[in-house]
Amino acid sequence: MTSVEPVTDMWSVLDAAGVLRPDGRVSLGADSLDLLAAYRNMVLARRIDTEAIALQRQGELGLWPSMLGQEGAQVGAGSALQTQDVVFPTYREHAVAWCFGVDPVQLLGLFRGTTMGGWDPRERNFNLYTLVIGAQTLHAVGYAMGIVRDGDVGTGELNRDRAVLVFLGDGALSEGETNEAFVWASAQNLPVVFFCQNNQWAISAPFSVQSRIPAAERARGFGFPGMRVDGNDVIACHAATQEALATARSGGGPTLIEAVTYRRNPHTTSDDDLRYRTSSENDAWASRDPIDRLGALLMGSESPVAIDDSFLADLAREEEELAERLRSGCRALRVPAPGDPFRHTLEEMPRDLARQMDEHLAFVAAAQGDNS
Repeated sequence: MTSVEPVTDMWSVLDAAGVLRPDGRVSLGADSLDLLAAYRNMVLARRIDTEAIALQRQGELGLWPSMLGQEGAQVGAGSALQTQDVVFPTYREHAVAWCFGVDPVQLLGLFRGTTMGGWDPRERNFNLYTLVIGAQTLHAVGYAMGIVRDGDVGTGELNRDRAVLVFLGDGALSEGETNEAFVWASAQNLPVVFFCQNNQWAISAPFSVQSRIPAAERARGFGFPGMRVDGNDVIACHAATQEALATARSGGGPTLIEAVTYRRNPHTTSDDDLRYRTSSENDAWASRDPIDRLGALLMGSESPVAIDDSFLADLAREEEELAERLRSGCRALRVPAPGDPFRHTLEEMPRDLARQMDEHLAFVAAAQGDNS
Protein backbone atom coordinates (compact mmCIF):
# COMPACT_ATOMS: atom_id res chain seq x y z
CA MET A 1 0.00 0.00 0.00
CA THR A 2 1.29 3.45 -0.87
CA SER A 3 2.09 5.87 1.92
CA VAL A 4 -0.37 8.65 2.69
CA GLU A 5 0.95 12.12 3.37
CA PRO A 6 -0.11 13.87 6.59
CA VAL A 7 -2.55 16.77 6.47
CA THR A 8 -0.56 19.92 7.11
CA ASP A 9 -2.91 22.88 6.70
CA MET A 10 -6.34 24.09 5.63
CA TRP A 11 -6.79 24.87 1.95
CA SER A 12 -8.60 28.02 0.88
CA VAL A 13 -8.58 30.22 -2.20
CA LEU A 14 -11.28 32.78 -1.32
CA ASP A 15 -10.61 34.67 1.89
CA ALA A 16 -13.15 36.22 4.26
CA ALA A 17 -12.93 39.55 2.47
CA GLY A 18 -13.84 37.98 -0.86
CA VAL A 19 -10.33 38.15 -2.34
CA LEU A 20 -9.55 35.27 -4.69
CA ARG A 21 -6.01 33.94 -4.66
CA PRO A 22 -4.81 32.20 -7.86
CA ASP A 23 -4.33 28.47 -7.31
CA GLY A 24 -3.40 25.81 -9.83
CA ARG A 25 -5.70 23.25 -8.20
CA VAL A 26 -8.79 25.27 -9.11
CA SER A 27 -10.08 24.45 -12.58
CA LEU A 28 -10.54 27.34 -14.97
CA GLY A 29 -12.03 25.26 -17.76
CA ALA A 30 -15.41 23.67 -18.41
CA ASP A 31 -15.30 21.94 -15.01
CA SER A 32 -14.88 25.17 -13.07
CA LEU A 33 -17.52 26.27 -10.59
CA ASP A 34 -20.24 28.53 -12.01
CA LEU A 35 -19.92 31.37 -9.50
CA LEU A 36 -23.28 32.97 -10.23
CA ALA A 37 -25.03 29.62 -9.93
CA ALA A 38 -23.18 28.93 -6.68
CA TYR A 39 -24.28 32.27 -5.23
CA ARG A 40 -27.87 31.65 -6.32
CA ASN A 41 -27.88 28.14 -4.86
CA MET A 42 -26.50 29.29 -1.51
CA VAL A 43 -29.10 32.07 -1.24
CA LEU A 44 -31.99 29.80 -2.16
CA ALA A 45 -30.79 27.00 0.11
CA ARG A 46 -30.65 29.44 3.00
CA ARG A 47 -34.22 30.50 2.22
CA ILE A 48 -35.31 26.85 2.33
CA ASP A 49 -33.71 26.63 5.76
CA THR A 50 -35.32 29.85 6.99
CA GLU A 51 -38.78 28.88 5.78
CA ALA A 52 -38.53 25.41 7.32
CA ILE A 53 -37.67 26.93 10.69
CA ALA A 54 -40.71 29.21 10.39
CA LEU A 55 -42.91 26.22 9.52
CA GLN A 56 -41.67 24.40 12.59
CA ARG A 57 -42.41 27.39 14.80
CA GLN A 58 -45.93 27.48 13.33
CA GLY A 59 -46.48 23.84 14.27
CA GLU A 60 -46.29 22.52 10.70
CA LEU A 61 -43.09 20.52 11.33
CA GLY A 62 -42.13 18.59 14.42
CA LEU A 63 -38.43 19.43 14.12
CA TRP A 64 -35.92 21.06 11.79
CA PRO A 65 -32.10 20.84 11.76
CA SER A 66 -30.74 24.13 10.41
CA MET A 67 -27.65 24.38 8.21
CA LEU A 68 -27.12 28.15 8.59
CA GLY A 69 -23.46 28.91 7.89
CA GLN A 70 -22.74 25.66 6.08
CA GLU A 71 -24.01 26.70 2.64
CA GLY A 72 -20.51 27.09 1.19
CA ALA A 73 -19.46 23.55 2.07
CA GLN A 74 -22.70 22.02 0.84
CA VAL A 75 -23.07 23.94 -2.41
CA GLY A 76 -19.39 23.47 -3.18
CA ALA A 77 -19.66 19.71 -2.71
CA GLY A 78 -23.10 19.37 -4.30
CA SER A 79 -22.02 21.26 -7.41
CA ALA A 80 -19.22 18.73 -8.02
CA LEU A 81 -21.58 15.78 -8.42
CA GLN A 82 -22.44 14.09 -11.70
CA THR A 83 -25.92 12.68 -12.27
CA GLN A 84 -24.76 9.05 -11.95
CA ASP A 85 -23.10 9.66 -8.57
CA VAL A 86 -24.95 8.65 -5.41
CA VAL A 87 -25.38 10.79 -2.29
CA PHE A 88 -25.86 9.57 1.28
CA PRO A 89 -26.73 12.57 3.50
CA THR A 90 -27.15 13.06 7.22
CA TYR A 91 -30.23 15.12 8.11
CA ARG A 92 -28.79 18.58 7.41
CA GLU A 93 -27.76 18.50 3.73
CA HIS A 94 -30.55 20.76 2.47
CA ALA A 95 -28.26 22.68 0.09
CA VAL A 96 -26.77 19.47 -1.34
CA ALA A 97 -30.28 18.18 -2.01
CA TRP A 98 -31.15 21.46 -3.72
CA CYS A 99 -28.04 21.32 -5.94
CA PHE A 100 -28.79 17.69 -6.85
CA GLY A 101 -32.32 18.50 -7.99
CA VAL A 102 -34.29 17.14 -5.03
CA ASP A 103 -37.63 18.90 -4.49
CA PRO A 104 -37.20 20.65 -1.10
CA VAL A 105 -40.83 19.92 -0.24
CA GLN A 106 -39.87 16.24 -0.15
CA LEU A 107 -37.32 17.02 2.56
CA LEU A 108 -40.11 18.32 4.80
CA GLY A 109 -41.97 15.01 4.88
CA LEU A 110 -39.61 13.40 7.37
CA PHE A 111 -40.03 16.29 9.80
CA ARG A 112 -43.80 16.52 9.26
CA GLY A 113 -44.28 12.80 9.74
CA THR A 114 -45.84 12.20 6.32
CA THR A 115 -43.25 9.84 4.88
CA MET A 116 -42.82 6.18 5.70
CA GLY A 117 -39.37 6.06 4.18
CA GLY A 118 -38.40 4.08 1.14
CA TRP A 119 -36.00 5.07 -1.60
CA ASP A 120 -36.06 4.23 -5.28
CA PRO A 121 -32.62 4.93 -6.82
CA ARG A 122 -34.19 4.78 -10.29
CA GLU A 123 -35.94 8.06 -9.47
CA ARG A 124 -33.05 9.89 -7.80
CA ASN A 125 -29.55 9.13 -6.50
CA PHE A 126 -30.08 11.00 -3.24
CA ASN A 127 -30.67 8.63 -0.34
CA LEU A 128 -33.01 9.24 2.57
CA TYR A 129 -31.99 11.56 5.37
CA THR A 130 -30.39 9.48 8.13
CA LEU A 131 -31.11 10.38 11.75
CA VAL A 132 -28.92 7.68 13.34
CA ILE A 133 -25.51 9.34 13.69
CA GLY A 134 -22.93 7.72 11.42
CA ALA A 135 -25.20 4.99 10.03
CA GLN A 136 -25.15 6.50 6.55
CA THR A 137 -21.39 5.93 6.25
CA LEU A 138 -21.93 2.16 6.23
CA HIS A 139 -24.86 2.51 3.82
CA ALA A 140 -22.59 4.48 1.49
CA VAL A 141 -19.75 1.96 1.69
CA GLY A 142 -22.13 -0.91 1.00
CA TYR A 143 -23.47 0.90 -2.05
CA ALA A 144 -19.92 1.59 -3.23
CA MET A 145 -19.21 -2.15 -3.03
CA GLY A 146 -22.13 -2.69 -5.38
CA ILE A 147 -20.82 -0.09 -7.83
CA VAL A 148 -17.50 -1.94 -7.99
CA ARG A 149 -19.22 -5.26 -8.58
CA ASP A 150 -21.32 -3.68 -11.33
CA GLY A 151 -18.10 -2.66 -13.07
CA ASP A 152 -18.93 1.04 -13.00
CA VAL A 153 -15.53 2.23 -11.77
CA GLY A 154 -12.39 2.94 -13.71
CA THR A 155 -13.79 2.22 -17.17
CA GLY A 156 -12.87 5.65 -18.51
CA GLU A 157 -16.43 6.14 -19.76
CA LEU A 158 -17.55 9.61 -18.67
CA ASN A 159 -21.22 8.75 -18.17
CA ARG A 160 -20.62 5.32 -16.64
CA ASP A 161 -18.01 5.67 -13.92
CA ARG A 162 -19.67 6.46 -10.61
CA ALA A 163 -18.77 7.48 -7.08
CA VAL A 164 -20.52 7.75 -3.74
CA LEU A 165 -20.47 11.00 -1.76
CA VAL A 166 -21.39 10.55 1.89
CA PHE A 167 -21.82 13.40 4.36
CA LEU A 168 -21.12 13.33 8.06
CA GLY A 169 -20.62 15.75 10.89
CA ASP A 170 -17.69 15.90 13.27
CA GLY A 171 -19.73 14.04 15.88
CA ALA A 172 -20.01 11.02 13.59
CA LEU A 173 -16.23 10.56 13.79
CA SER A 174 -16.75 9.25 17.33
CA GLU A 175 -19.18 6.57 16.17
CA GLY A 176 -18.15 2.97 15.57
CA GLU A 177 -20.10 2.81 12.30
CA THR A 178 -17.98 5.58 10.79
CA ASN A 179 -14.69 3.96 11.73
CA GLU A 180 -15.90 0.61 10.42
CA ALA A 181 -16.86 2.34 7.16
CA PHE A 182 -13.34 3.79 6.93
CA VAL A 183 -11.87 0.30 7.37
CA TRP A 184 -13.95 -1.25 4.60
CA ALA A 185 -13.53 1.71 2.21
CA SER A 186 -9.76 1.56 2.56
CA ALA A 187 -9.32 -2.22 2.52
CA GLN A 188 -11.45 -2.62 -0.62
CA ASN A 189 -10.31 0.63 -2.29
CA LEU A 190 -13.92 1.73 -2.74
CA PRO A 191 -15.16 4.69 -4.82
CA VAL A 192 -16.45 6.72 -1.89
CA VAL A 193 -15.77 10.27 -0.70
CA PHE A 194 -16.41 11.03 2.97
CA PHE A 195 -17.33 14.71 3.30
CA CYS A 196 -17.13 15.77 6.95
CA GLN A 197 -18.64 19.14 7.75
CA ASN A 198 -16.75 19.99 10.90
CA ASN A 199 -19.17 22.59 12.22
CA GLN A 200 -17.36 22.61 15.59
CA TRP A 201 -20.25 21.24 17.66
CA ALA A 202 -21.70 17.72 17.97
CA ILE A 203 -24.88 19.03 19.59
CA SER A 204 -23.27 20.44 22.77
CA ALA A 205 -19.90 18.67 22.53
CA PRO A 206 -17.13 20.78 20.97
CA PHE A 207 -14.73 19.15 18.54
CA SER A 208 -11.91 19.60 21.05
CA VAL A 209 -13.36 16.88 23.31
CA GLN A 210 -13.62 14.42 20.42
CA SER A 211 -10.22 14.60 18.76
CA ARG A 212 -6.68 15.83 19.37
CA ILE A 213 -5.93 16.04 15.64
CA PRO A 214 -7.75 17.54 12.64
CA ALA A 215 -10.58 15.36 11.34
CA ALA A 216 -8.88 14.98 7.95
CA GLU A 217 -5.84 13.41 9.64
CA ARG A 218 -8.02 10.47 10.72
CA ALA A 219 -7.96 9.10 7.17
CA ARG A 220 -4.21 8.54 7.27
CA GLY A 221 -4.56 5.97 10.02
CA PHE A 222 -6.88 3.95 7.81
CA GLY A 223 -4.59 4.20 4.79
CA PHE A 224 -6.28 6.72 2.51
CA PRO A 225 -5.82 10.47 1.96
CA GLY A 226 -7.51 13.28 3.84
CA MET A 227 -7.96 16.89 2.77
CA ARG A 228 -8.67 19.85 5.05
CA VAL A 229 -10.51 22.70 3.34
CA ASP A 230 -12.08 25.99 4.39
CA GLY A 231 -15.74 25.03 4.57
CA ASN A 232 -16.89 28.63 4.08
CA ASP A 233 -15.00 28.86 0.78
CA VAL A 234 -17.42 27.47 -1.80
CA ILE A 235 -14.77 27.52 -4.55
CA ALA A 236 -12.25 25.46 -2.57
CA CYS A 237 -14.96 23.03 -1.40
CA HIS A 238 -16.04 22.49 -4.99
CA ALA A 239 -12.49 21.93 -6.23
CA ALA A 240 -11.62 19.54 -3.40
CA THR A 241 -14.78 17.48 -3.89
CA GLN A 242 -14.40 17.45 -7.65
CA GLU A 243 -10.85 16.14 -7.30
CA ALA A 244 -11.82 13.47 -4.76
CA LEU A 245 -14.82 12.28 -6.81
CA ALA A 246 -12.69 12.05 -9.95
CA THR A 247 -10.19 9.91 -8.04
CA ALA A 248 -12.98 7.66 -6.78
CA ARG A 249 -14.61 7.24 -10.20
CA SER A 250 -11.27 6.32 -11.78
CA GLY A 251 -10.65 3.54 -9.25
CA GLY A 252 -8.27 5.53 -7.05
CA GLY A 253 -10.15 4.77 -3.85
CA PRO A 254 -11.60 6.79 -0.98
CA THR A 255 -10.86 10.28 0.32
CA LEU A 256 -11.89 12.06 3.51
CA ILE A 257 -12.59 15.79 3.14
CA GLU A 258 -12.84 17.88 6.28
CA ALA A 259 -14.69 21.12 5.54
CA VAL A 260 -14.05 23.43 8.50
CA THR A 261 -17.19 25.50 9.02
CA TYR A 262 -19.62 26.47 11.77
CA ARG A 263 -23.24 25.74 12.65
CA ARG A 264 -24.60 29.17 13.50
CA ASN A 265 -28.09 28.07 14.51
CA PRO A 266 -28.94 25.61 17.28
CA HIS A 267 -28.44 21.92 16.55
CA THR A 268 -32.16 21.62 15.86
CA THR A 269 -35.20 23.75 16.63
CA SER A 270 -35.48 21.94 19.99
CA ASP A 271 -31.96 22.91 21.11
CA ASP A 272 -30.84 25.86 23.26
CA ASP A 273 -27.33 26.52 21.98
CA LEU A 274 -26.62 29.39 24.38
CA ARG A 275 -26.37 26.82 27.16
CA TYR A 276 -23.06 25.58 25.75
CA ARG A 277 -21.57 28.34 23.57
CA THR A 278 -21.34 32.11 23.54
CA SER A 279 -23.03 34.51 21.16
CA SER A 280 -19.66 36.19 20.56
CA GLU A 281 -18.31 32.95 19.08
CA ASN A 282 -21.27 32.85 16.75
CA ASP A 283 -20.73 36.49 15.78
CA ALA A 284 -17.10 35.78 14.92
CA TRP A 285 -18.12 33.05 12.51
CA ALA A 286 -20.87 35.23 11.05
CA SER A 287 -18.12 37.52 9.79
CA ARG A 288 -16.90 34.56 7.67
CA ASP A 289 -20.32 33.93 6.12
CA PRO A 290 -19.94 31.96 2.87
CA ILE A 291 -22.64 33.89 1.00
CA ASP A 292 -21.21 37.27 1.98
CA ARG A 293 -17.75 36.04 1.01
CA LEU A 294 -18.70 35.01 -2.50
CA GLY A 295 -20.90 38.08 -2.84
CA ALA A 296 -17.94 40.31 -2.01
CA LEU A 297 -15.97 38.68 -4.81
CA LEU A 298 -18.78 38.96 -7.35
CA MET A 299 -19.48 42.58 -6.51
CA GLY A 300 -15.82 43.59 -6.54
CA SER A 301 -13.90 45.15 -9.39
CA GLU A 302 -11.67 42.05 -9.82
CA SER A 303 -14.57 39.60 -10.17
CA PRO A 304 -14.36 37.15 -13.10
CA VAL A 305 -18.16 37.55 -13.44
CA ALA A 306 -20.37 40.27 -12.03
CA ILE A 307 -23.68 40.41 -10.23
CA ASP A 308 -25.96 43.13 -11.59
CA ASP A 309 -29.25 44.59 -10.37
CA SER A 310 -31.24 42.42 -12.75
CA PHE A 311 -29.66 39.24 -11.35
CA LEU A 312 -30.42 40.28 -7.77
CA ALA A 313 -34.01 41.24 -8.62
CA ASP A 314 -34.61 37.89 -10.33
CA LEU A 315 -33.08 36.09 -7.37
CA ALA A 316 -35.30 37.97 -4.92
CA ARG A 317 -38.40 36.96 -6.90
CA GLU A 318 -37.20 33.37 -7.05
CA GLU A 319 -36.73 33.37 -3.28
CA GLU A 320 -40.31 34.49 -2.68
CA GLU A 321 -41.70 31.95 -5.13
CA LEU A 322 -39.68 29.19 -3.47
CA ALA A 323 -40.86 30.26 -0.01
CA GLU A 324 -44.50 30.17 -1.08
CA ARG A 325 -44.04 26.76 -2.69
CA LEU A 326 -42.54 25.41 0.53
CA ARG A 327 -45.38 26.77 2.64
CA SER A 328 -48.16 25.45 0.41
CA GLY A 329 -46.32 22.24 -0.40
CA CYS A 330 -45.72 21.44 3.25
CA ARG A 331 -49.38 21.76 4.16
CA ALA A 332 -50.39 19.66 1.15
CA LEU A 333 -48.15 16.69 1.97
CA ARG A 334 -50.20 13.52 1.85
CA VAL A 335 -50.84 11.51 4.99
CA PRO A 336 -49.28 8.08 4.32
CA ALA A 337 -51.59 5.21 3.44
CA PRO A 338 -51.57 2.09 5.67
CA GLY A 339 -49.94 0.03 2.93
CA ASP A 340 -47.07 2.42 2.21
CA PRO A 341 -44.50 0.77 4.53
CA PHE A 342 -44.95 -2.51 2.68
CA ARG A 343 -44.84 -1.02 -0.82
CA HIS A 344 -41.62 0.90 -0.09
CA THR A 345 -39.65 -1.95 1.46
CA LEU A 346 -38.38 -3.93 -1.55
CA GLU A 347 -38.24 -3.30 -5.28
CA GLU A 348 -40.48 -6.31 -5.93
CA MET A 349 -42.84 -7.35 -3.14
CA PRO A 350 -42.46 -11.05 -2.23
CA ARG A 351 -45.55 -13.14 -1.51
CA ASP A 352 -44.97 -13.26 2.24
CA LEU A 353 -44.77 -9.47 2.46
CA ALA A 354 -47.86 -9.11 0.26
CA ARG A 355 -49.74 -11.47 2.58
CA GLN A 356 -48.67 -9.42 5.61
CA MET A 357 -49.84 -6.23 3.87
CA ASP A 358 -53.23 -7.75 3.12
CA GLU A 359 -53.62 -8.83 6.75
CA HIS A 360 -52.60 -5.37 7.93
CA LEU A 361 -55.00 -3.58 5.59
CA ALA A 362 -57.83 -5.89 6.69
CA PHE A 363 -57.02 -5.12 10.32
CA VAL A 364 -57.03 -1.37 9.64
CA ALA A 365 -60.31 -1.58 7.74
CA ALA A 366 -61.91 -3.55 10.58
CA ALA A 367 -60.66 -1.08 13.17
CA GLN A 368 -62.02 1.84 11.17
CA GLY A 369 -65.36 0.04 10.88
CA ASP A 370 -65.52 -0.44 14.64
CA ASN A 371 -64.91 3.27 15.18
CA SER A 372 -67.48 4.46 12.65
